[in-house]
This record gives sequence, structure tokens and C-alpha cells, in this order.
Amino acid sequence: MPLNRIEMDRPHHPAPDVVLPHAPLARYYGQEQHRRRFLRRLFDDTAAEYDRVECMMAFGTGSWYRRQALKRAGLLRGMKVLDVAVGTGLVAREAALIVGDPRQVIGIDPSPGMLVEATRSVAVRLVIGRAEELPVKPAAFDFLSMGYALRHVSDLTLALGEFFRALRPGGTVCLLEITRPRGFLTRALMRCYMKGVVPCLSRLTSRRADPQLLWEYYWDTIDKCVEPEEVLNAMSEAGFHDCRRHVEIGIFSEYTGRRPLRNGRDS
Repeated sequence: MPLNRIEMDRPHHPAPDVVLPHAPLARYYGQEQHRRRFLRRLFDDTAAEYDRVECMMAFGTGSWYRRQALKRAGLLRGMKVLDVAVGTGLVAREAALIVGDPRQVIGIDPSPGMLVEATRSVAVRLVIGRAEELPVKPAAFDFLSMGYALRHVSDLTLALGEFFRALRPGGTVCLLEITRPRGFLTRALMRCYMKGVVPCLSRLTSRRADPQLLWEYYWDTIDKCVEPEEVLNAMSEAGFHDCRRHVEIGIFSEYTGRRPLRNGRDS
């Protein structure tokens, strides 16, 4: 399926203060302005391995969980969905099954490599784009999802503002994330698993070292990510109402919010 670009219609507003999802990780990209280039290269290089390693990790993020999370957030048959940071299509695939028609789902990602892999398993429309500058018209979607990529945006405020713009009044945003465990022992075990066990398994089953770097980077972004309360506050500041966090087994966060039915912040 060819990759597409969609006409944009975006009003211009003064740029708000930047809110990083986590402090810059100098080990990977030196300076914050290099993060975007590092991430594109990382995901392009690991696209062919991503689904296999993700499945091997089997940390509760399988298709059943993703489908249930979307349903909990209110995704229904017939809705029009925008899946941001679609990657290889793991969330978009479940969304298409729920809404009943893959043509109702559009997936956006900045990585051409990931989008090429997505074309192999999903029939949704795929578009090159970034969360911070969505190439979509305003108020075009009933539901917006993002699976495990909030940690990779350059600015939470900017991205959430774009999510708000893309949704129709009454539309729902659903952000799936892995949250750092609060308990010391659980945190240590998870760190060992993601930075030790998973990279080791990826080395045994792949000729490339890239998957190891990917999962090490994943853990570091999880470990340094802002607290859930800050995510919910950023959602509210972007204009979303009924902002909530549902948690599964202490680490899988499902952030949801609703764009008000009327203009402004009044519900």
C-alpha cells in the first residue's frame, strides 16, 4: 500500500512552553535537538525485527490486551480512527477489527521503515507524519490512539494540542504507555528484563545489534518519563475533559480524555 500525505489545515498560534516527556538522554543522541534524527534511524533500522522482538518480549502487550484497551476507551464500530505513531500497525490492526472497516483507520508515523513493515500486515491508510505536526484536517476523527510512543515525542504540550485539534467535538483520545513501577523490587526486575533479558534474546535470534539498542532505549525512556499525574495534567491543559488513567498489573497505563462537545473547555 503506498504511503500518503494528507492536506493540512492548521491555525497558527504562539508556541507554548516545551514540556519534554523525559529529560534528554545524552547516551543516545547527545543533545535534545538530535533526538528526532536518532529516533528515525533507530526505528527505520529495527523495523524488520520489531514485531518479532515485541512478541518475544510478551510483556502483556499482545493483540488481546491492545484490543481490550481500545474497547475500554470507548472505541466502537463505525468510528473514524487516527492511530499516531502507528509503527508496524500493532494498535491499528486491532482498531480496524473493532470499527469493522480498515478504511476507517489512518496510521501516521515518522519512520518510513516502520510504515513499510505495516503495509505487510494492515490494510489501513498509512501516512508519513509526526505527532507534533499531524498532517490531518481539524476535527476529522472520532477516536485517536497512540501505542507506547508518548515517551518519544519532542513536546507533550505540542503533541496533545495536535491530538485535540484532530478530534471532533466529543471525540476520544487513548494513549497506551508503559509506566515505571513504583516499587523498588518490581522496578529492578523490569529493568533487568528489558535491558538484560530481552536484548540478550534479540542477539541470539538476530544478526543485528540494533534491537538491543532499541529495548535498552525503551527502558531508559520508561525510567525517566514524567509521572502519570503530569501526563494527565498536560492532557487537561490541552483542553481534554474527563482525563483518566486506567492501570493494568501496575505498569500498563491507559490515558483517556474527551474533547468537549462545545468549543473551548466547557463540556
